[in-house]
Amino acid sequence: MITAKESLKHYRQVLTSGGPVYLEGPVTAGELEHLSINEELKNFRSPRRQKEALIIAARSPEGLVYIARHQQEIVGYVMFHAPSPYTRWSKHPRLLELGAIEVSRRWQRQGIARALLQVAFSNRTLEEYVIITTEFYWHWDLKGSGLDVWSYQRMLNRLFGTVGFKKRRTDDPEILEHPANMLMVRFGKNLSSTYIKAFEELTYQNTLTE
Repeated sequence: MITAKESLKHYRQVLTSGGPVYLEGPVTAGELEHLSINEELKNFRSPRRQKEALIIAARSPEGLVYIARHQQEIVGYVMFHAPSPYTRWSKHPRLLELGAIEVSRRWQRQGIARALLQVAFSNRTLEEYVIITTEFYWHWDLKGSGLDVWSYQRMLNRLFGTVGFKKRRTDDPEILEHPANMLMVRFGKNLSSTYIKAFEELTYQNTLTE
């Protein structure tokens, strides 16, 4: 069984108006413990709890964490993990979820999110997986971005599209809860047709039996 941990660390530097930002990963839990986290990284939970979530993901067998770091502070991140056992996606034998991507407001509009994704997907191990991201509008920074919900959705489509994600239809009840929510999927280049077919069979199910 291929595991996401079978990967080399990747680095990149982005020059920004606030100074150089270093993109690196996958980072270990020990490396994360020695860094602070920017107080504006709070779209999903408080910054303290977000750092804890990154550490948990980094420790898990299938977890991968990539960070954007300015000096000793985390100013952005993208994390991958196994899907929750309570979701249909956990039934797939070769699937990872891109659980979150976030960049501090101060550091936005400088190409960091796109560069983070590019660094993460330079990990060739991910070409052996189906990667999904479930995007729920209530996590989107509509106020900070100044975008309405549909403009934000289009922005995410463009962002994830740069690394090969495509929007997919599904009858997952959480996705259907609001028309702006979406499921995006990326099939690894080395993924067999068996795993692709297994994923297709999960997109539409009788939700009463889940």
